[in-house]
Amino acid sequence: MRIVNIPAGWPATEEEARAVQDELRTRAVLDEPGPPPGTGWVTGVDVAYDDERDVVAAAAVVLDAASLEVVAEATAVGRISFPYVPGLLAFREIPTVLAALDALPRPPGLVVCDGYGVAHPRRFGLASHLGVLTGLPTIGVAKNPFTFTYDDPDAPRGSASPLLAGDEEVGRALRTRAGVKPVFVSAGHRVALDAACAHALALTPRFRLPETTRRADSLCRRALQEALQEGLPEATIRH
Repeated sequence: MRIVNIPAGWPATEEEARAVQDELRTRAVLDEPGPPPGTGWVTGVDVAYDDERDVVAAAAVVLDAASLEVVAEATAVGRISFPYVPGLLAFREIPTVLAALDALPRPPGLVVCDGYGVAHPRRFGLASHLGVLTGLPTIGVAKNPFTFTYDDPDAPRGSASPLLAGDEEVGRALRTRAGVKPVFVSAGHRVALDAACAHALALTPRFRLPETTRRADSLCRRALQEALQEGLPEATIRH
């Protein structure tokens, strides 16, 4: 488990964070096909918080995209690097997520975030932000539609409907289980929306949420619990 401090020069205010989003958003690539679904490696990333103790734990879990078996995993724990502000959650998570990805013993391949890419008020959620910083292909698969609207997809698995900001399609509501609430898929970086939805379906053979998200969620929660039990070095926790 890596211990992560807040990087020097990390944005400290909403104004600074939005300026970073504005600068990096222009670098997002949204028209590449990305890797074919079911091939190579696919990595889920997720975080867990203890806000009272100012601690965040991140996990990165690599699966074989064909079998969905875990082939590698890593965690990182550190200080929460930004206050809670809707639309700026990436600034709370990215330092520890990057550390977890860096600790993996193999390339992550496609990275699946439990959150948003283009489906974001400023069109630059965690999946896009992480993709631009790392150069990795990324997608966002979220549990809820954030502030956007959609028509309920048809009941069969694989049905989808546009996730809309006014008339703009920012993602899709995708039914991964027949008759079950959809997930909300958006492009992040170097993966177009059609391909992002194909990946989401390939990663959900049994459950509503992708296997990548399910495995990363479980691991980051364990990492947080272990870190709090063991105690972190004083320099990593702001009291």
